[in-house]
Amino acid sequence: MKVIAALHAPALGGVLLGSAFRGDVAGCGATRLQVNLDDDAVAPAMRFGPGAPITAVVSVWTSGSVGSLVDVVRRLDASADLWRVEEREPLPPPAVADGERADALANFAFLRRPDSLSKEAWRADWLDRHTQVAIDTQGTFGYVQNPVLEALTSEAPGVAGIVEELFPMAGMSDHHAFYGSGGDEAEFQRRFAALMESCERFGAAQGLDLVPTSRYTFTLA
Repeated sequence: MKVIAALHAPALGGVLLGSAFRGDVAGCGATRLQVNLDDDAVAPAMRFGPGAPITAVVSVWTSGSVGSLVDVVRRLDASADLWRVEEREPLPPPAVADGERADALANFAFLRRPDSLSKEAWRADWLDRHTQVAIDTQGTFGYVQNPVLEALTSEAPGVAGIVEELFPMAGMSDHHAFYGSGGDEAEFQRRFAALMESCERFGAAQGLDLVPTSRYTFTLA
């Protein structure tokens, strides 16, 4: 089982990367932990969205108590939102040593389903059609999709899916690096138009929260 938490409190990086937090998460039955921080390394990157600003994203793989995990996260940030998700990795991120920052701009997008699409139609369009378009039109080297199965906190916004995309760090300031267009402006324009058209089809061109982050992973067991 995978759980994703969106935290809103500032200056949690030191705590989330610390051994005490890993111990608390492991005590809930978790075997893996991923911490993503909106920190100084990604300060120049774009961020936006209708929801409360997200300062960190925590992903936990666990067979233990979800309630205990919610309690651990909410002791750090009482406003944290948590979801149980299903994980798909159409483009698995490169492995990085425990506690080492991945050499990437790791963008998280929290997606909302428009009322015009049923849950089944939205999921199929995102997972079955849009996936290859997103990979083909961007300079990503890691692409992880997390369809939301249920909200674990009552105040959580109506997020239907959470996607993490890894880009070269140069993508923060160079649109060719971000879109993988190799310095060709016409190719960039083609890729951008194709991506926006695809996003529009399932409602991802609006109503999403975009969070740039630094990515850290840990093995707990």
